[in-house]
Amino acid sequence: MEDIDKDYWNVLDELQRILDQTTDFGFESGSDNRTRRRVWKKLELKAEDINELRSHISTNNKFLNAFNENLILDWLTPIDYAAQQRDFFNRRQAGTGQWLLGSEEFQSWLNTGKQTLFCPGIPGSGKSIIASMVVDSLCTKYQKDPSIGIAYIYCNFRRQDQKLDDLLASLLKQLAKSQPSLPGIVKDLYDRHKVKRTRLSLEEISRCLQAVTALYSRVFIVLDALDECQVSHGCRPKFLSEIFNLQNKLATNLFATSRRIPEIVERFNKSISLEIRASDQDVQRYLDSHMSQLPLYVLRDPGLQHEIRTQIIKAVDGMCVILNILATNAHTP
Repeated sequence: MEDIDKDYWNVLDELQRILDQTTDFGFESGSDNRTRRRVWKKLELKAEDINELRSHISTNNKFLNAFNENLILDWLTPIDYAAQQRDFFNRRQAGTGQWLLGSEEFQSWLNTGKQTLFCPGIPGSGKSIIASMVVDSLCTKYQKDPSIGIAYIYCNFRRQDQKLDDLLASLLKQLAKSQPSLPGIVKDLYDRHKVKRTRLSLEEISRCLQAVTALYSRVFIVLDALDECQVSHGCRPKFLSEIFNLQNKLATNLFATSRRIPEIVERFNKSISLEIRASDQDVQRYLDSHMSQLPLYVLRDPGLQHEIRTQIIKAVDGMCVILNILATNAHTP
């Protein structure tokens, strides 16, 4: 903000410098028209000078608007899940998880409007990594299509900032931020509450979320680890009700992961379902990439390597977390 303010003053200083040059031609009362014309001729600016000043002002206006928009977005909620998205996506083993992205269930969900794909899985099966891959796949596929909205949430029972209004406000923030300019309804709410120094009500967040979602031709929402969503004060069932209501009214596709919690499974009983587990191919690929870390006598014995692969694949039984433990122990002296 200081840089923007400084640039504005620089532009004003330049204008003042140009105007000061006209003082040598100041005219007195009663001056004839010829004198006046001479003064205004001196005030004329070169085209390149005008364009440069105009460019400075335009650039500063853009920076100021961006600053104000970020201020409003942070007012909605300071929560940002981008860090978790990067962290989970960077943990993946290259080439793994493609079985889900290429599955008939996922492709049907991707290409059909208002669909829900529910992906349950046991603890440690890699649900969050799969969710991050879905987000990355969507962002890559639709990066040049501004009519498609994408928002995601990584639930975590340790976080205290995941109450119902926090979750909905985060979805609103992400969808509003992806618009070419901040939607007017968001600005109006900010202006209204700024004067009164009040906060948005849950009803206002819900209504605004629907209005912003309606600006897109389709919206994809990814919800990871719903089993870790808070249950106090009815947070999780109310949140799901809000999301399903949004989906019923507007073109919204929902992708969700969770452990098999009965009340969660029941809410998705009419949805497309695909279990998340570490496939044998994923485990094989992971082991191949880490085989060089094994002792030299193992590397010299192909038969022993095959036996190690076979036994680990059998022991993993769909749990990616075991692979992480094995990788950690492989580095332990």
